Amino acid sequence: MATRSLERLIDQFNKLPGIGRKTAARLAFHILDMRMEDVEEFAQALKDVKEVIKRCPKCGDFCENDLCDICGDQERDHGTICVVEDSRDIVSFEKMGRYRGVYHVLNGKIAPLNGITPDKLNIKSLLERVANDDVDEVILALNPDLEGETTALYLNKLLKPFGIRITKIASGIPIGGNIEFADSATISKALDGRQEM
Repeated sequence: MATRSLERLIDQFNKLPGIGRKTAARLAFHILDMRMEDVEEFAQALKDVKEVIKRCPKCGDFCENDLCDICGDQERDHGTICVVEDSRDIVSFEKMGRYRGVYHVLNGKIAPLNGITPDKLNIKSLLERVANDDVDEVILALNPDLEGETTALYLNKLLKPFGIRITKIASGIPIGGNIEFADSATISKALDGRQEM
């Protein structure tokens, strides 16, 4: 039987997504085996990530400076914005190494049954970017599930009056799948096959 403090640590690990009770216990026992300096470094990293990281005011991705590294990179094509649901999707696109535009993170997708309405998403700043920046194309790179398609249609309706090119990634990503888990070749094919909306 675990002590109260060990049990508490197991409970904390168990709250993380994809961590079951057995894995949580294994992680907690691993912490017990670590040197105190390593535990302090681990705890400091957790604390720093909550204190230092914020949302980029332009695109909504995570950053530690005034702008994220991608928005601040003048070598990128700021006239092409790839709209994604989550910051994790950016990691998948960047791994591919072919996309040179910028991103916009919605922080979710329209899902009324879960209480996620358009006003809860990072849509207003996207419209401001399109209105104020010299944007030529918006790529809708949302997961191809019902909520993703609903969100894409909603954004298409809002963006049409700007007279810019609106595309969405091709269905190289399987219906019901997640960009986060797709390999680079699949994402590359989906990006190449994007279609006008």
